[in-house]
Amino acid sequence: MQEDLLVAPPEFKLYKDNAIWVGTFIGGPLVAGYLVAENFKQLGQPDKSRTSWIIAILSTLAILGALFLIPGIEKIPRYIIPLTYTLIARLLVQQYQGEAIKSHISQGGPTYSSWRAVWIGLVGGILLAAVLLGIILLLDKDFLT
Repeated sequence: MQEDLLVAPPEFKLYKDNAIWVGTFIGGPLVAGYLVAENFKQLGQPDKSRTSWIIAILSTLAILGALFLIPGIEKIPRYIIPLTYTLIARLLVQQYQGEAIKSHISQGGPTYSSWRAVWIGLVGGILLAAVLLGIILLLDKDFLT
């Protein structure tokens, strides 16, 4: 039996785990959800893509709820929360996509630039900040006075 030595590399692109890590740190759990969901979509796993979005949305709501509801949260250093959700996202990516990403790269498959993940993180962070500001302005009439 002869092995086909001219196997074409995958044509679709994936985000590397380091790119997801950087995008998540900059833009939060929603950006992590987007990047991970895109990878799952490209890998032909739409159910896991949907699950990624659900986890990202629930995580974002939990973090925002904690920021507004937990007394004394301002005493926690500002970098602890982003580092925590970024570390969790990285562990989940390694657990559920790590082997697929490594295999994709070893087969010569292309990956997105880390800079793309940085831009997605920045845009996601700005959009989240705008939504939060809008909610604050709607709920707190004395915010601007």
